[in-house]
Amino acid sequence: MADVEFIPYFVTVIIFLNVLLGFTIIFLERRDASATWAWLMVLMFVPVAGFIIYLMFGRRLSRKEIFTWDKKARLGLLAAVQEQLRAIDNDEFELKHPEVAPHEDQIYMHLKNNDALLSQDNKLDLYTDGEEKFQALMQDIEKAQDHVHLLYYILRHDNLGRRLGTVLRKKAEEGVSVKLLYDDMGSRLLSRSYIKEMKRAGVEMESFFPPLIPKLNMKINYRNHRKLAIIDGTIGYIGGFNIGDEYLGKDKKFGYWRDTHLRVRGSAVHNLQTRFILDWNQASKRDILYDERFYPLFESEPGDSAVQIVSSGPDSEWEQIKHGYIKTILSAKEYVYIQTPYFIPDDSLLDALRVASLSGVDVRVMIPNKPDHPFVYWATYSNVGDLLWAGAKVYIYQNGFLHAKTIVADGVVSSVGTANIDVRSFRLNFEVNAFVYDTKLAGELTDRFMEDSELTTELTHSLYEQRSVWIRFKEAIARLLSPVL
Repeated sequence: MADVEFIPYFVTVIIFLNVLLGFTIIFLERRDASATWAWLMVLMFVPVAGFIIYLMFGRRLSRKEIFTWDKKARLGLLAAVQEQLRAIDNDEFELKHPEVAPHEDQIYMHLKNNDALLSQDNKLDLYTDGEEKFQALMQDIEKAQDHVHLLYYILRHDNLGRRLGTVLRKKAEEGVSVKLLYDDMGSRLLSRSYIKEMKRAGVEMESFFPPLIPKLNMKINYRNHRKLAIIDGTIGYIGGFNIGDEYLGKDKKFGYWRDTHLRVRGSAVHNLQTRFILDWNQASKRDILYDERFYPLFESEPGDSAVQIVSSGPDSEWEQIKHGYIKTILSAKEYVYIQTPYFIPDDSLLDALRVASLSGVDVRVMIPNKPDHPFVYWATYSNVGDLLWAGAKVYIYQNGFLHAKTIVADGVVSSVGTANIDVRSFRLNFEVNAFVYDTKLAGELTDRFMEDSELTTELTHSLYEQRSVWIRFKEAIARLLSPVL
């Protein structure tokens, strides 16, 4: 009887907590309106579980947790950025290739809002297969003479993780400085024995945003989703591949893993280096101090590709990578091809794609057939359906799992990096992309898109309209919650 009498009090407490949390979301956190309504709906329909879900997914960074890069040394970057801005303002900026000139305003935007220095001496190698990418990476690491800096969202203690660990331990024992930064949530399954073995060999390891209690990380948001490698300050890697056997296509659930990664030689490596150092110094108590050996001069120019390294995250006022995507889309005159595992854009990016398609631009979006997050997949399916109405083409990749995060437009501008087309990448996670102004890479990415198209099923408007009532229901629910996915 006493238990029954307790129920009204319990319900009252839950209602009070929901109201209090709703008040916090609406009036104190100043969220996007769509995200606010999504969280209120979660609290309304699942009052107990919704409160727990909010604690895991919904909390914003506190003042103590927000990054304060302005207090960190900027490694001489700001002066160089200001010089490039001044040169553009005075029509004195020299571009190596005339086809890049129409995109000077996009270069200016990234300089102004992200301190993304433009370098024009880069040689780029494109990888879309995991075995080829990691073979190249490990060969470069084996040749390292001074330092190896690695940052990955996911680091697993599986065959690939052990292969990489063997190479890193060997270099550390040879006296090369080896630093490995991983995200604590993405790498939550990483064993302590792996970490101890690495540290015993002299490899310095740090985790990003760890919990107070090990292995009990409730901070789902604000993860470091970046994937970077810098070897001796002369070679860099950026793209979508993490460290795990599934990225080699060895997971039966996903099958072949289709991703995109760049190997970079040239001054853009220095900008990758700066990104790594800032992230490392935020995670570690052992700061990396400026040293010329991290930024060696090149005896000759490795290539002539123009590259900007653009970062974004919840510590930034602007959603820089999203703005770069939108600018690329709206500047296109002929075509825009996008590959993404998740397609949950906000209204601004979705409108940009609609406008481009309605203006006669050939807009094509490729998504995977095998979802790694089913709920996110149905939100993706709903959003690509909207594009069909505007005349865009949608392709569903059938040859395994598509994890690439790429955009290419008009055979000149392209982007390869870590940012998916979703709210999580644009607002909640720390991401980094290479925006490239180069006909060679744009041509390669366009060719890969066309090759991949042979392994897809085109989602036509008629096929989309034939989906079942059950699929429509899942789409509707996922779409309502998409602002908080």
